[in-house]
Amino acid sequence: MVNMRQALDLGMGSIKHAKLRSALTTLGIIIGVAAVVANVSLGASFNQFFTDELGTLGSNFIIIYSQDVNILHENELNIVRNTPGVEGVSPSNGQMAAVTYLSSKRQIDVQGVSQDAENILNIQLEEGNFFTDKDKYVAVLGWKVANEKFDRNISINNYIDITFTRDDGSTVAQKFKVKGIISSPENTFVQGGPDRDITIYIPIATMNGLLNVSDYGGITAKTGSAESVSTVSDEVDRRLARALGVSARDIENDDVKPYRIFNQAEIIEQLDQLANTLTILITLVALVALVVGSIGIMNIMLVTVTERTREIGLMKSLGFKKNDILLLFMIESTLLGTIGGVLGVLFGAVASYAVQSYLSIPHVFPPYLILLGFSIAFVVGLVAGVYPANKAASMNPVEALRHE
Repeated sequence: MVNMRQALDLGMGSIKHAKLRSALTTLGIIIGVAAVVANVSLGASFNQFFTDELGTLGSNFIIIYSQDVNILHENELNIVRNTPGVEGVSPSNGQMAAVTYLSSKRQIDVQGVSQDAENILNIQLEEGNFFTDKDKYVAVLGWKVANEKFDRNISINNYIDITFTRDDGSTVAQKFKVKGIISSPENTFVQGGPDRDITIYIPIATMNGLLNVSDYGGITAKTGSAESVSTVSDEVDRRLARALGVSARDIENDDVKPYRIFNQAEIIEQLDQLANTLTILITLVALVALVVGSIGIMNIMLVTVTERTREIGLMKSLGFKKNDILLLFMIESTLLGTIGGVLGVLFGAVASYAVQSYLSIPHVFPPYLILLGFSIAFVVGLVAGVYPANKAASMNPVEALRHE
């Protein structure tokens, strides 16, 4: 009777005897497990990143943006402002404009917003102050705009030239005094503040005056709490739909409404769904590598059984039972899978850490991934060894001893 310790020793001995073959056999398992581990880790990291970034604004925001031109005006802004539960609103308009500082010229996202945007968008300043609605030709710069985009850093009280393009194709240039610089690098995915580090903010009245327009591209509203955001969002939607002539039956039809409305909670949910879908799809691709790895283990175990046919016959003649032979080959196959799992988890962890560092997203590695990687590899090794082990255990000892 072979005990587990003896089976493990014999299995490791067989693997060490054919190091190169064993290494090549486990390669598919290593790649598959590493891909699964790295992918799930990155999925968790992206979820954390989106949640953290949106969390900087809280989850009590409603974003409305126009799907047609000349839809959102002062009347619609007041409708949103006067909706019960809304504590603050900021209209916005924006475009990529040519910005010149000294001799450097860059294309920068310029957003016109109201003074309330500082509180609504939770903008923190490193230098200077945010503008008021009474200010005219002043600007607040994203951190990267001030420190990285131009040949020389821009400070408060410096002047920049911005050239805008109107709807009719004509251009208008204006000099702006830098009044404030946003503090630390951070991304925000909201209307009026996409990637605020590389955004320039100016008063909305100045923006619309230079562009010669009276409508707004979007409106951002802040509610009293995260718990009320869905209720308030629905009420804003109903009021805007009624004011813009959208029938009650079409209020849920985004293809009919001339505007879109959503809140931060919905954004987080949609991003989570997207990240989860991508994780599932890429994990399915990784599982293909695991299937290939399992086939590799099965093939190499069949070769091993053929090479050791006389040895198997000798063991049976010495009294080894069918279950003993079965255990020996199952252990060897499982060891190959487990070794691949260990290395796969390590490589997957390193790969995910490297990608997370490169993309500057949170380092997230759920502890369960270690158990997941080992479990996948163990099961793959176990399943791949069933047929070869059963074939070895079922050999006739006399015929096996005659094998050349």
